[in-house]
Amino acid sequence: MAQTKAPTILWRPTDKMKKDSRLFHYLQWLKKEKNLSFSTYHEVYLWSIENIGDFWESIWQYFDIGRDAIHRISTVSDDPMPHTKWFEGATLNYGKHIFRNYKDNETVILHATENTEVQSFSWNKLKEQVTRCANFLQQSGVTSGDRVVGYLPHTPEAIVCFLASASIGAVWSSCSPDFGTSSVVDRFQQIEPKIFFAATHYGYGGKIFDKTQTILDIASALPTLTKLVLISESTENLQTDEKIVLWRDILQNDKNYSATLEFKKLPFNHPLYILFSSGTTGAPKAIVHGHGGILLEHLKYLAFHNDVKPGETYFWYSTTGWMMWNLSLSSLLLGAKFFIYDGSPAYPNLEKLWALADTLPIHHFGTSAPFLIGCMKANLNIADKYALKNLRSIGSTGSPLPDEAFTFIYTHIKKNVWLTSVSGGTDICTAWVGGNPFAPVRVGEIQARCLGCAMESWDELGNRIERKKNEIGEMVVTKPMPSMPIYFWSDPDFKKYLASYFEYYAGIWRHGDWVKITNRGTLVIYGRSDATLNRQGVRIGTAEIYRVMDTIPEIKDSLIVNLELKGGQHFMPLFVTCRENVVLDAALKKKINTALRETYSPRHVPDEIILIEDIPYTISGKKMESPVKKILLGVPKQKAANEGSMRNPESLVFFENYYDSLSVSR
Repeated sequence: MAQTKAPTILWRPTDKMKKDSRLFHYLQWLKKEKNLSFSTYHEVYLWSIENIGDFWESIWQYFDIGRDAIHRISTVSDDPMPHTKWFEGATLNYGKHIFRNYKDNETVILHATENTEVQSFSWNKLKEQVTRCANFLQQSGVTSGDRVVGYLPHTPEAIVCFLASASIGAVWSSCSPDFGTSSVVDRFQQIEPKIFFAATHYGYGGKIFDKTQTILDIASALPTLTKLVLISESTENLQTDEKIVLWRDILQNDKNYSATLEFKKLPFNHPLYILFSSGTTGAPKAIVHGHGGILLEHLKYLAFHNDVKPGETYFWYSTTGWMMWNLSLSSLLLGAKFFIYDGSPAYPNLEKLWALADTLPIHHFGTSAPFLIGCMKANLNIADKYALKNLRSIGSTGSPLPDEAFTFIYTHIKKNVWLTSVSGGTDICTAWVGGNPFAPVRVGEIQARCLGCAMESWDELGNRIERKKNEIGEMVVTKPMPSMPIYFWSDPDFKKYLASYFEYYAGIWRHGDWVKITNRGTLVIYGRSDATLNRQGVRIGTAEIYRVMDTIPEIKDSLIVNLELKGGQHFMPLFVTCRENVVLDAALKKKINTALRETYSPRHVPDEIILIEDIPYTISGKKMESPVKKILLGVPKQKAANEGSMRNPESLVFFENYYDSLSVSR
């Protein structure tokens, strides 16, 4: 691909911002403590990936992890990914590092919902509730390594339950209440939890949803549960027994109450929480993240790539079912206040969150690319109504942010704001690529690869694509990072782990994104290269779609893909084959859409349902979503698929013809 002109610069950091940044302070520390001097970001980046042991040791020392931990052995072992060991012999606790910033009556959390005004949550209130919840867990027989799960909205209770679990070494996992029964059971049943925290109601889009029956259905499918804790504003009609407990009673129970909040010392790789993949090839994979790796990575990312400082207010619109909940909560590690919002970002209108950013105020505002695109399509002119004088950064993730949205932010939201478009994933619970406080923001580009992330772009043969070629390739990571999963649950021989990331290139992490790394060190991500559906910024597994389709007797087989198109558009067609004498009419389409919506969520509903004669399969019996997606994005079928490995290569002809007839923007 020929060299192209560099995109327009929309923003540059001032000299003062650079010198006030936490990254600059870290570089000064390296110069003083390690006799290392770097004049550019690229120089320190190269050092961080060429000397990964020294780099992560410096993070350990710079953030004073050793104050509450013992580091006895080497920083990183020589074992290849995914068997690399970090800080062997070290003991620590993620939760204790949160409470290193404890300041008694000062506000630590600000929270609001669609139906409530902003309320404050102090450090001492947080400490008391975490302590009481931890007491309850221990009195209920929960010990280190036991699983505790939540079906909770984005409210302070979720944070309390998580930190209480972390404090005693229990392993946390959560789903948001918009997940249907099957989605939750598919996840929680795998990890055999002892305690289940659940909120009976949540609000979204101006409506209140009663989830009581759903909660009871989920609990009945989890035979290992010893306690179900119900969180509800109204407890009049709630029945309790030996197994069902009310959250209110936990907070008021003084029996055997210890006012001392203690943190169990845990090995560096002790499980902190379990996040779940989207379930592309079967049941969602249970991805286990450790205390130490998450602590180091989140400190590094939020300090150096988001420049979060003590006393600032940090916000990222999320739910408890998305890894951004876990990452943004770690802003507390850096002494920031954490603003959380539960509800629709578009109710009663798209200005709601911007108004809160103006009045609170919010210093760092994070959201999804679809939300920013929605603001753009609605022709909002936020800059005319809100000064946003304290807003320093706007973060965007979930899907690639289109060029038009970059420009929109600077013309209609705030002229002198730092836009950090980022990309990472559940797999590492952080961002591979993101903000650089030393660099300008250019239209359509992510600023930099993050420190310690040895990312490259490779072709299909495993050759590194030179940056000067300006070509698109597979996103790969060639060296280990501490926040890579410590393992998958119930995967003792690492078969699922290896198959997920290391099957394509031996010994190299393949992430499943198409990426271009420019000669300036900036990046452009072009969407998924695997079968995962990236639907409006939320990843959905094709297996979830297929599970529902398998329950509809009229449908013989199905295949679904999601196309990321120009201008931030998405198009998700569902291709089906019907049983003999069945007509794909409006009634059957409605039946399919209703089943998908009720079983999972509205995001699972396709844009179109198309009848075809045959679903393409490999000889080994695997549906060929990725080749179909490539064909529908304009790749000739000869390049999109190896027809020699197919059971029915003639089935691809339909998709070539369908591509030619597509009317969607591409």
